[in-house]
Amino acid sequence: MPDRAPPRIALQPLPYVAQLGTRVPADIDLVVIHCTELPDLAMARTYGERVLYDSGSGNSGHYYIDRSGSIVQYVPIDRVAHHVSGYNPRSIGIELVNTGRYPHWLDSRHQAMDEPYPDAQIAALIDLLQHLCDTLPALHHIAGHETLDTRQEVASDDPERRVPRKRDPGPLFPWPRVLAAIPLTSLAP
Repeated sequence: MPDRAPPRIALQPLPYVAQLGTRVPADIDLVVIHCTELPDLAMARTYGERVLYDSGSGNSGHYYIDRSGSIVQYVPIDRVAHHVSGYNPRSIGIELVNTGRYPHWLDSRHQAMDEPYPDAQIAALIDLLQHLCDTLPALHHIAGHETLDTRQEVASDDPERRVPRKRDPGPLFPWPRVLAAIPLTSLAP
């Protein structure tokens, strides 16, 4: 329904946005759902501002949704954010604030992702996804980070074990609720 009001989005561009590659929004066909695996939005911002590449940029999603349902945009959609290896030029990254495996991301004894996603956060995600579907004609697909990045890493507690590099958005993400509310097709692994 294109006459739907867009969600309220606070614009808070990262300092290095001008260093990110540009793209034509009409070519975006994929949304990738992430969780921050950090305790709060402030820490997610700190991580997003870290410069990790020679270009002067770092890792970040385009949008962040706090547990309360507030939405912040760190990277404009006409810029390529670094959020999922191999899919960045064609995708939008949406990060949901959730502790995930924090702070023991690669510890084999701490792989549970047991923080539920609050209703307000999921409702805001659905609103944002509907808005993106209304404004980006090529947008047809959605995937979780864990579906697109299936690499394994050496466990931080045991060099003989391997753990998933990415598990987000994780087992408690309500895929049926989200998919029922949007006209996007889930990408299979």
